Amino acid sequence: MKSFEYIRVAAAVPAVKVADPDYNAKEIAEMARRAAVIDKAKVILFPELSVTGYTCADLFNQKTLISGAEEALVTLLEQTKDLDAVIAVGMPVKADNQLFNCAVVFTNGKILGAVPKTYIPNYNEFYEKRWFASSISRISSRVMLCGQSVPFNENILFKDNLSNLCIGIDVCEDLWVNIPPSSFHTLQGANLILNMSASNETIAKNDYRTDIVKVQSAKCITAYAYCSAGQSESTTDVVFSGHAIIAENGAILKENRFSDEDSIVICDIDLEKLMNDRVKFNTYMGKNNKLDYENIYFDLGYSENEKIERYIDSRPFVPSNREERDKRCKEILNIQSTGLYQRMKKIGSQKSVVGISGGLDSTLALIVTVEAFKKLHLPLKNIIAVTMPGFGTTSRTYNNAVTLMKELGVTLKEISIKDACIQHFKDIEHSMDVHDITYENSQARERTQILMDIANKEDGIVVGTGDLSELALGWCTYNGDHMSMYGVNSSIPKTLVRYLVKWYADEETEGDIKTALLDVCDTPVSPELLPPDKEGNIQQFTEKAVGSYDLNDFFLYNMMRNGYEPEKIYFLARKAFKGEFSDEVILETLKKFYKRFFTQQFKRSCMPDGVKVGSVSLSPRGDWRMPSDASYNLWLKKLDNLK
Repeated sequence: MKSFEYIRVAAAVPAVKVADPDYNAKEIAEMARRAAVIDKAKVILFPELSVTGYTCADLFNQKTLISGAEEALVTLLEQTKDLDAVIAVGMPVKADNQLFNCAVVFTNGKILGAVPKTYIPNYNEFYEKRWFASSISRISSRVMLCGQSVPFNENILFKDNLSNLCIGIDVCEDLWVNIPPSSFHTLQGANLILNMSASNETIAKNDYRTDIVKVQSAKCITAYAYCSAGQSESTTDVVFSGHAIIAENGAILKENRFSDEDSIVICDIDLEKLMNDRVKFNTYMGKNNKLDYENIYFDLGYSENEKIERYIDSRPFVPSNREERDKRCKEILNIQSTGLYQRMKKIGSQKSVVGISGGLDSTLALIVTVEAFKKLHLPLKNIIAVTMPGFGTTSRTYNNAVTLMKELGVTLKEISIKDACIQHFKDIEHSMDVHDITYENSQARERTQILMDIANKEDGIVVGTGDLSELALGWCTYNGDHMSMYGVNSSIPKTLVRYLVKWYADEETEGDIKTALLDVCDTPVSPELLPPDKEGNIQQFTEKAVGSYDLNDFFLYNMMRNGYEPEKIYFLARKAFKGEFSDEVILETLKKFYKRFFTQQFKRSCMPDGVKVGSVSLSPRGDWRMPSDASYNLWLKKLDNLK
């Protein structure tokens, strides 16, 4: 199986005996073996001073403890030399007539380097300067450790020859300062920061600790593994929880504290995503101080695991947590309505025209327009909502459309497009019995013409209803529903539209309007351009033509936001949608997605203005510039041999 540039990282908290390096080395070796052999971890991080215990205090001035720590490291090297993993432990190291609090990094029995801590806390319960010197006091660039001449430097990067993995080190307090060393490490190429720590517990400190790990990973566009001393440390004056965190670019992937005496947190980090983002957000390397770094190389390679140890969100545009989703829905509607409010205010428009079909997209556009008019302090009657029944309109969608317009208090207009389309078909010599693309698109363009002409007559603007997913797939009629004067839904994916409407129904409405909104949410997605069945039900289903919107939105997000290649998107989709869609359906839908995305760019190249809401947008003036005649062959070729 391809690795897709995932590296499995472990943050391991051993149960230590304070001042007993021999015992601790055996515990660390056993946990390292468990993480590497059973959990398949490639990078294993242990807490600060884990070889001796962090709370040894004045025992650090005892030669017996320091030499015992080095002897224990010899044991560790011997017992882990067959593990295909990079291991980082904390221990005291003597050099230059001083004692340093170091992260010692090794693999296959060889020490790769010793990284001394830079910021030594000496406040409140911390008094490390009593025993340890800062890296600023370092004189030598190498130190003898376990009979090996070892690189000794605070500016070391550990690089894998077989992958893009590049490791930098923070030691505890290094993270808590205004410019952590890892800020510079990542500018030099580090994409995984290891922080061995010994942070004790006080009320709410864990929240702050989590926040700074999250923020540092976001600012540096990096993965950040944090591992703090566990409960087995001395409780003379403080308590430790074994707080372990693995973060990636502002997201906490895994976290654990106050678990068993020894515990391991395992997670796969995505190097491809990190490196893609660094290239994409080009201010990342805007100011790079030329620092002297030492690069240490080793052979490791990517994790080769069928099971990915991280959550794969099948609906990446929609928060899975209900509380977070509700908060997001409120914020999105506020952004959408503010965009329209400001557009109307700046152009001096007093009226808006919206086509209402009784479907999700037009319903959301109407809701947004209503909220914008509230901000403008304009009467809702200035919203001209037009329902335009055609050959495929069902009583269900028609009744919902009428109910919404009446209950919201907007101006309701009903204009049938049937006679106009029949005349048009005669004019262009098209048979009414041929239900082809001409039959469908003529209706869409007729509706748009009506809306545009009403806007001219009323001195208003046409509010577009089309969403991000339709733009991605080109599921809109060129110069039909593709066109408006301001598109409020243009960066809202289809999978999110339903949640926005439902949230508004639940939180902002009641009675008949709530009933209608909820029924809109339950109505199948359809343009209703083909006649209904004999029972009057919708016969044309969009997802039968383009594939599931759940799948298409997943593809869109991972292609646009994460920059993944087709093979990786397919791999992740199989994991995310296991039990929902077969591999064959996922693959065929993905191929169709790429074909539609490439061939329909011409519609996006001339799309109207619309408010940007999320991190994925297809506006040709903002986020996405692409030739309209680009070939999709390279993308499909990568899918040819997949099953």
